This record gives sequence, C-alpha cells and structure tokens, in this order.
Amino acid sequence: MLNKKIAFVGPGVMAEAMIAGLLKKKLANPEDITASGPREERGAELHKRYGILAVTDNAAAASHADVVVLSVKPQRLTEVMKGLKGIRSDALALSIIAGASIKKLSAGLKHKAIVRSMPNTPGQIGKGITVWTASKETTEEQQRTARSILGALGEEVFVEDEGYLDMATALSGTGPAYVFLFMEALIDAGVHMGFPRRIAEQLVLQTIKGSASFYEQAQRHPAALRNQVTSPGGTSAEALYYLEKAGFRTAISRAVWAAYQRSVELGKEKPVHIPEAHSPEDET
Repeated sequence: MLNKKIAFVGPGVMAEAMIAGLLKKKLANPEDITASGPREERGAELHKRYGILAVTDNAAAASHADVVVLSVKPQRLTEVMKGLKGIRSDALALSIIAGASIKKLSAGLKHKAIVRSMPNTPGQIGKGITVWTASKETTEEQQRTARSILGALGEEVFVEDEGYLDMATALSGTGPAYVFLFMEALIDAGVHMGFPRRIAEQLVLQTIKGSASFYEQAQRHPAALRNQVTSPGGTSAEALYYLEKAGFRTAISRAVWAAYQRSVELGKEKPVHIPEAHSPEDET
C-alpha cells in the first residue's frame, strides 16, 4: 500500500488502466484516488466501476494529492497546465503524455518534482511496458512511488537520459499499432486464400503469441530463429524474399522514425500538417 493520495487529471483509457492496476495490486484504496475531467458522465462511470472520487475541477483534485498524474491529450496539455497552479510543493507530478518534456512540464506547472513516462496500451491488461525518467528534484521516495504506480501497468524501465522517452514513444508506445496492423494484414491474407475469418484470426493470434513466447524462452537473436524455420527453396524462403523485395524492413524503420519525429514535434508544439482532401479527378 502506497498510502498516497493520487489525482488523475484526464480520466482516459490509460488513466483507467492505472486506476484498475493500483486497486488490483492493492497499492491504493478507492478513497485515495481522484479522477478529474470535464465530462461528468465519464467521472460517474469511473466512480460506479471503481468507487473512486470523480470531479470536474482539476485544480481542486490536484491540491490534495501526493501524486498528480497528467493523462490528457498532448494537444490539451498547455491549456490544462494553466489551470493547475495548486499542486503542493512536496507532491510528485507524473506525466504519461507523449512528447511532453520535463522542461515543459516544470515550466507549465511551476513545479520541480517531475516524472515523465511513456506506457503502452497492453498496460490496460497489466501486460504493458513503460519507460520513464525523473527530474533531479524528485526524491528517492517519489521515484519508488512512481515505479510502483507505473508497475501497475506491467513492466517498467527507468532511463537516465530523457531523450530515450521520445524513442520509447516511437518504439514501444506506438508499437502495439504496428503489431495490430501486421495481425490485420495476416488475417486478411488468410481470408483471401479462403479461410473463414474466425479460423484466420485464431491461427494468426496463436502464431504471434507462440512466436513471442518462443523467442522469450529461446533467448536467441530473432535472425537465428528465423533462419531455423527457413528451409532452402521452401515456403518461408519464398515469402521472406517477397517481404524483403517489398521493403518490409525499411517500411518498419521509416514508420518508427516518423513516430519519433512526431513525438519530438509534439514537445515543441509544432502545428500538425493535414493534407487537403481531394478527389481522383483532381489528379487528371
């Protein structure tokens, strides 16, 4: 039990995952947790589900907390921080917001004890991984508290260099999206060949789960495991040839790099460029 009052500013999906994890692991009691956000119906939903306190006043929620978890969308952070002037001087501010640097958080909150982290969506079932770092003003006790809170989502990795946070955003934070897209493509390929969708989904799911478990237990480089199942002139060799020819590795590398650049841009509050919609006739 942490014996800390914890306020979540931004009661979204990841905040709920953290709340559920804290309660499941008995790190906090429902009365120790407050969720704050503009939608009363969302607060009522969390109160009914977990028994926590739900409010719409961010400043009031933060003023009584030992830990203030910032879990709003990156685009709303600046506005939200303007209303958070009541954080106690001895409290910890813990951010799970992509691209938000410690420098930006400290300046916006006028607060020094900051933990910046990047969780991912499997944290919703306690199977995630979170990379985090802390400002030099955070105490050892506050870092232990942060480790416990983030551990409620799954594994956690502390890094000294804050630069790794934008990298983690691109690799593990965004990573589940790459995996889901790959799964979707494999399932669709199975359906295209003639499998019923339910069977294609079952085959793909167990293949990915089994491959990940095999890799974890084998403790060998992925290339060695790939070579192990690639017979000369066989089906795997043929499939891998076409993936390489299509630039599969390059596409993955470029996608991760693009996500990394976007994370850095979010920290600098650069505007998002959205191409104008056009019809096929515009190209003729």
